[in-house]
Amino acid sequence: MKAILIEKPEEKQIVSLQDVPDAQLPEGDVLVDVAYSTMNYKDALAITGASPVVRRFPMVPGIDFSGTVAESSHPDFKPGDRVMLNGWGVGETHWGGLAERARVKGDWLIPLPAAIDPRQAAAIGTAGYTAMLCVMALERQGVTPDKGEIVVSGAAGGVGSVATALLAAGGYEVVAVTGRPAETEYLRGLGAASVIDRTELTGKTRALARERWASGIDVAGSTVLANMLSMIKYGGAVASCGLAAGMDLPASVAPFILRGVTLAGVDSVMCPKPDRLEAWSRLARDLDLGKLEEMITEVPFAEVIDTARQFLDGAVRGRIVVPISA
Repeated sequence: MKAILIEKPEEKQIVSLQDVPDAQLPEGDVLVDVAYSTMNYKDALAITGASPVVRRFPMVPGIDFSGTVAESSHPDFKPGDRVMLNGWGVGETHWGGLAERARVKGDWLIPLPAAIDPRQAAAIGTAGYTAMLCVMALERQGVTPDKGEIVVSGAAGGVGSVATALLAAGGYEVVAVTGRPAETEYLRGLGAASVIDRTELTGKTRALARERWASGIDVAGSTVLANMLSMIKYGGAVASCGLAAGMDLPASVAPFILRGVTLAGVDSVMCPKPDRLEAWSRLARDLDLGKLEEMITEVPFAEVIDTARQFLDGAVRGRIVVPISA
């Protein structure tokens, strides 16, 4: 089978597209013929070696894939079933989806919703599923459209694009944050009511700033998240799901104890299966697939490695879909 393989014979890792014997596939009770995979920020980190994402070598990256079951000894799946996978450490500790076949634990797989085809499932991927988890987290904190504007950082990226579309479709007034002014029309097309420059959230942090937004979704962390928290209105909430700007949080406790703001952490990798099923059910119901199509850029399998470098340069919009054997 063809696969992107990350090897580390010495100190420096080597990444290449090569033919790999099926016998090298890791253990698992379901073998999937992969139709589509994706490129996410974590995949870009793994492929470039910019961060120690990969913890076992050799490794096939790709934290998402969709496809058809070829063989199964798992009671929930049979050959011919359409399935998808997001997270669970694939592409980090277990071979992932940037290959023509994947062997995984059946407990990690989700049946493809009838309303979503394999290409759309890959386009949504971990990014879109994470965006829905963020929306659900805010809903649990009582966030509703009548409370006021919702700010979304990294809005032109994968999570941000889907979050913007979902929130707008749900009647929320979305303030999209981006460091790329050229993406303004794209974001308005997804439903953003307004677009602001990222510099409004990257300056020196204050314990409390002027109240601006009812709630927020943040993919950046660090100063961006700290500034966002300082500007959330009384009783609001922020769903945090990323660290593109850094893992630190130079914030104060003031928003939490003086304005009753809630910081809700969102993890997609090890998220329990019931929450995954709920998120995907909501995506099948609530996501405008026409808007999803506007987010998609297809990248040939052979160009994945080069695209990873562009990803880290902030030059990628929306969702990157990689046709494998579709």
